Amino acid sequence: MGKIKNIIAGFAGAVAMNVLHEALKNKSNKTPRIDLLGEEALNKGLGLVGEHIDDEKTLYRATLVGDLISNTVYYSLIGSGKQKYIWAKVFFFGLSAGIGAITLPEPMGLRPEPVAENNEKKVLTIGYYLFGAIVTGLLVKAMKTK
Repeated sequence: MGKIKNIIAGFAGAVAMNVLHEALKNKSNKTPRIDLLGEEALNKGLGLVGEHIDDEKTLYRATLVGDLISNTVYYSLIGSGKQKYIWAKVFFFGLSAGIGAITLPEPMGLRPEPVAENNEKKVLTIGYYLFGAIVTGLLVKAMKTK
């Protein structure tokens, strides 16, 4: 499958994951706030070069764009290699991203609470990333050339 198709599929997965997150983020205090984790990470990274985004809307938009780009690149890897392993890659990439999202914040000096404060947040965080990977895999399969 071509790289452009992989990127299209990865973008669809990234968008699907973000739409799911945005739709549910304010429904309960038990839903993950991946956006807050991303905002903290972005400002921490910018702090390394003496910068900071104070405006909430600007920070939200910058984080969303960065999330879409990074998840597009990440999910696009699902379409690489042999297609017979597509579902194994879907589950590997989805679960790896979700587990990473709940286990890496603390070692990176970020607050884990937005995604790992309780078991519900942990399960949903993993589920969101898995959902994005599944959407990517479905699109990869749909665009497969015979």
